[in-house]
Amino acid sequence: MLKQPAGIMLLSEGRRGRTRTGPPPPSYDDNTVNQALSFFLLALPLAVASHWMLCGCSTRRSEAAGDGGRRAERDAIVASSIEGRGIRDPRVLAAMRAVERHRFVPEGVRSQAYEDRALPIGFRQTISQPYVVAFMTEALELEPHERVLEVGTGSGYQAAVLAELVAEVYSIEIVAELAERAGRTLAELGYDNVEVRAGDGYRGWPEHAPFDAIIVTAAPDHVPPALVEQLAMGGRMIVPVGDRNQELVLLERTTTGLDERRVLPVRFVPMTGEAEKR
Repeated sequence: MLKQPAGIMLLSEGRRGRTRTGPPPPSYDDNTVNQALSFFLLALPLAVASHWMLCGCSTRRSEAAGDGGRRAERDAIVASSIEGRGIRDPRVLAAMRAVERHRFVPEGVRSQAYEDRALPIGFRQTISQPYVVAFMTEALELEPHERVLEVGTGSGYQAAVLAELVAEVYSIEIVAELAERAGRTLAELGYDNVEVRAGDGYRGWPEHAPFDAIIVTAAPDHVPPALVEQLAMGGRMIVPVGDRNQELVLLERTTTGLDERRVLPVRFVPMTGEAEKR
């Protein structure tokens, strides 16, 4: 909440008859006042735009919607399980504090929404552990102007975190019922920079390629070639790879090829659809 400037309070008190002390106030002619007002009106939109570009978010998001008093729980899990485990990007930390995870899980598990673990969301799928969501997001080093593809919408929670940070998010979910539910929840919370569709994400979303970053939230046993092709030059992708023993693989497309690093052991649900046939 913005604090009311002290000068405003003093002026209102003066109007109620408070006696002024000290030297008389300076006087200003109409031209000076009009110039100052014009400058303020011109500068305000620029200041707001600069704030938006630096934050990569806006007040139409979760904070504006109200959260039933659970902000304290988000602050606590960020402090203990996310920032406390090494996540340092201030924009990622702010997004994790802002997004209402309890809005993305079924009613029966909402009491556990701010525990640092995966939770069932139906259709044999889960919402990812908050630390893993933050880790994958930070690894992509996202900028406010970028466009991101997510393969595996699930509950929509990861898409919401991304939407706090970038200009456009395209998300594909193979389970049609989950895609519909996630799209509805994201819309209710005001995330109008996310587009969700039902489909097999193995081949990406070529109509909107290339992407500055791609995040995959289900595990194939190899990196899908079509997703690599849809990375922009300098683009990054993070994907869990493996069957029983999975690792997060971070890739970057460069002028000389593809840089690849294995960064974290994980356990995701397997990627289904075409990925199973390869």
